[in-house]
Amino acid sequence: MAIEDRGDAHLITHALAKDTLSRLRDVETEQVAFRKGLVKLGRICGYEIIDGAMETEFVSIETPMAETTGERVKGLDNVVIINVLRAATPFVEGLLKAFPRAKQGVISAGRNEEAGMGPDGTFPIEIDYTKLPDITEEDTVIVADPMLATGSTMCAVLDHVLGDNPEPEDLFVLSAVSAPDGLTRVAEAAPQADLLTVAIDEELNDEGFIVPGLGDAGDRAFRTQ
Repeated sequence: MAIEDRGDAHLITHALAKDTLSRLRDVETEQVAFRKGLVKLGRICGYEIIDGAMETEFVSIETPMAETTGERVKGLDNVVIINVLRAATPFVEGLLKAFPRAKQGVISAGRNEEAGMGPDGTFPIEIDYTKLPDITEEDTVIVADPMLATGSTMCAVLDHVLGDNPEPEDLFVLSAVSAPDGLTRVAEAAPQADLLTVAIDEELNDEGFIVPGLGDAGDRAFRTQ
């Protein structure tokens, strides 16, 4: 299994995940390749969640030749994927290749960059739009955002996801790149969540961006800067 425990987080160590992330980090990777890379990375992460966290069950199968026993993944109809707009859109597109029957929710959330980072290392978060499906106790919920930096956005998103809903059977926070401070903050705010990431980077700079990181994932995917 290519998921390793790293304290506050679980690290996805699949070779293709690491290869894809390295290509995403490269400043020479242009928009189309970057967006396709996020899709690919989302798909790989989805398969790793299935392999590492979801149970299987034995079922009877009638092949063209004989009866036999096979295995199927349990719970694929009880998956909810939350897209943290906008950077997560291609990332979620990849997740949906692993979970094609998942219910989907969207939350438009972002930092108030003008307010700046506070002395506690957090940003005020503006949430402009929320549309979530019903979440039940049987669901596996995956909240996806490629970058987990200060953790401010994710904490605000989780407040909405968990607010009036019953606690799901499994709750995953999935990112491509994370900073240690953000992982600690989210782990303290939502201890019931499993934090999954492909890389834990060194630090945040004075503006709250992950270093070495991969830049602004939304801007690179949608060529808005």
